[in-house]
Amino acid sequence: MEFQKSPDGGWGWVIVTVSFFTQFLCYGSPLAVGVLYIEWLDAFGEGKGKTAWVGSLASGVGLLASPVCSLCVSSFGARPVTIFSGFLVAGGLMLSSLAPNIYFLFFSYGIIVGLGCGLLYTATVTITCQYFDSRRGLALGLISTGSSVGLFIYAALQRVLIEFYGLDGCLLIVGALALNILACGSLMRPLQSSDSPFPEKIAPENVLDRYSTYNEKEKSLEENMNILDKSNRSEDKCNSTLPRGDWGQETPKNPTAAAHAKEPEPYRKKVVEQTYFCKQLAKRKWQLYRNYCGETVSLFQNKVFSALFIAILLFDIGGFPPSLLMEDVARSSNVREEDFTIPLISIIGIMTAVGKLLLGIMADFKWINTLYLYVATLIITGLALCAIPLAKSYVTLAILSGILGFLTGNWSIFPYVTTKTVGIDKLAHAYGILMFFAGLGNSLGPPIVGWFYDWTQTYDIAFYFSGCCVLLGGFILLLAALPCWDTCNKKPSKPAPTTFFYKVASNV
Repeated sequence: MEFQKSPDGGWGWVIVTVSFFTQFLCYGSPLAVGVLYIEWLDAFGEGKGKTAWVGSLASGVGLLASPVCSLCVSSFGARPVTIFSGFLVAGGLMLSSLAPNIYFLFFSYGIIVGLGCGLLYTATVTITCQYFDSRRGLALGLISTGSSVGLFIYAALQRVLIEFYGLDGCLLIVGALALNILACGSLMRPLQSSDSPFPEKIAPENVLDRYSTYNEKEKSLEENMNILDKSNRSEDKCNSTLPRGDWGQETPKNPTAAAHAKEPEPYRKKVVEQTYFCKQLAKRKWQLYRNYCGETVSLFQNKVFSALFIAILLFDIGGFPPSLLMEDVARSSNVREEDFTIPLISIIGIMTAVGKLLLGIMADFKWINTLYLYVATLIITGLALCAIPLAKSYVTLAILSGILGFLTGNWSIFPYVTTKTVGIDKLAHAYGILMFFAGLGNSLGPPIVGWFYDWTQTYDIAFYFSGCCVLLGGFILLLAALPCWDTCNKKPSKPAPTTFFYKVASNV
């Protein structure tokens, strides 16, 4: 499949538009799940820790399954995956309206909707990268704001729908809105040359050349011929021992019959060649596996990368719960609903969009170290989380929500940080590992905070724990990134040996 050159415009702007609305429609409800979280607490009467699993799974499953999502998009293309995932998200939301208990929501909302969101994210990013090259950063920045705008709008929309139609009606309507993803997916025209010829069929004699990886072709072919000779001799020996009778086959005298008698030999040769092909293919797969494991080990030998994976895990454990639990925090702090001018989750959503844009612009300045900028966002986030137990009014909670939302926009500079740490050649491998741990943190963070509340009946210790997790990750990354380590690792250069030059006296 040969793709055209990235147009950097044209139909690419249609791709940006539909990708924006795809992320808006699929991530709007899962990111604004804090509004539904309160209703599920009242409807099912379960603990806060158990109920928080629903929203955490919806955000974490897509990241945990990122390798599978990438494989699906590479195999089937962005358009089919988007249409299929639209059915997943819409179906999961509608099924959630029929949930008889919290365990059903784990499957319908957590796993089905979460997996659909992961597939849609991969599909939108992949097709946008295909259509843009020089303007790729701008295009990716535009589509990534779709999820933040969805969080801002869906937080207020779901609250209004619950007031008018109840929780079940809200989920049905939101699921129906998600069906618009199918229309967005139908416009994701693959970037493929219409007049490109069909891929050339590989000749059978060239198959071994393509998959031979150990330079054993000549030796293997000689071995194959020896195998054929041995099989022919053994067959002749067996035939000579057979009694000659009316049922026995006699050596044909006719040349045509002799040609037919030699037909099994090319067949046996073909079987041996196919066996050799399978052997080389298995060796190739094993070599790729060994290379992958070796590259993974080499990544973790990088102290900054090891600190980065710890930091992203701790950041998602501590930094993700506010977007899910902030509404319940306000209710636990006895904040009156009349004071809620704007939902706290909506404030987090709009400030996340602002943070993504501004932090992304700051990362483009050459005099700003993106790694230290990311560390600064982690440390300030940890301090803001520790300040949440001190906030007892809507104004202070709104200010902290805005700060946390802005700092959560550091996701826009995370690829820059990863590239600076491991290099562009290892970016895909390293980013996949980091996204897996990010999904793990998303899945564990809200339940842990909820369990703290169930044990202590207050969010104070829970958010102190969250803040300490993020601060710990930030300081670990800061220590690993200090330039003094490079100075210490440099071996002192040995002094050059003293050389003496002697001038030979001339007799002339």
